[in-house]
Amino acid sequence: VNNPIPSNLKSEAKKAAKILREFTEITSRNGPDKIIPAHVIAKAKGLAILSVIKAGFLVTARGGSGVVLARLPDGKWSAPSAIGIAGLGGGFEVGIEVSDLVIILNYDRAVEAFAKGGNLTLGGNFTVAVGPLGRNLEGNVALRSSAAVFTYCKSRGLFAGVSLEGSCLIERKDTNRKFYCRDVRAYDLLFGEAPRPAQADELYEVLDSFTAKYERDGQRANARRAARERRRAAATDVPPTPTPGPQPPP
Repeated sequence: VNNPIPSNLKSEAKKAAKILREFTEITSRNGPDKIIPAHVIAKAKGLAILSVIKAGFLVTARGGSGVVLARLPDGKWSAPSAIGIAGLGGGFEVGIEVSDLVIILNYDRAVEAFAKGGNLTLGGNFTVAVGPLGRNLEGNVALRSSAAVFTYCKSRGLFAGVSLEGSCLIERKDTNRKFYCRDVRAYDLLFGEAPRPAQADELYEVLDSFTAKYERDGQRANARRAARERRRAAATDVPPTPTPGPQPPP
């Protein structure tokens, strides 16, 4: 689990690349059924990657930091915008928990809502669901869900899980201004008005690998489908074996 204390955008992008690897690489802790499928990220319209601390006694408070990116019309990822997360909750939860989160924005309207307003409240108008897991999960399984947002969480602490309903993603304007050396809105960053910074190359390499893997998996699936069709066509083209007629008497 990574440091949830807000930092500069270069450090946040580096942290995001590390978190994304931890959610997607098979390790001794992560089996093939415990990773984010490549197609979920390859088809995402945007994503937020954060570290969050949650503490509470009857009332819980949540805060943390990370980055958000959007997919541009040419298929590439936008420049990152620094974000924070904040939220309050109730219930009988006691303890402290630090979590790493990957939040998948499945629809353009979720990206637009954050970009235009500088914040996005999870839940309400945007349904939130736990994202699908598994390396071999078929791509169309996740797409059957109508959830605007998928969430993935890794945590250590006393809480059994994390609920992001009612939490708000917030634009960190000062952090963006210091990194880009000018006043820049999240809208401009997420809609391609700023070039991709070299300081985030490590994050882009991880993200681009999902698109490449998704395309390779699609090519293999198409090849298998074509092979099945050829075998089926070949089977129907085989002429029937003639039935032998009656044999003449010796």
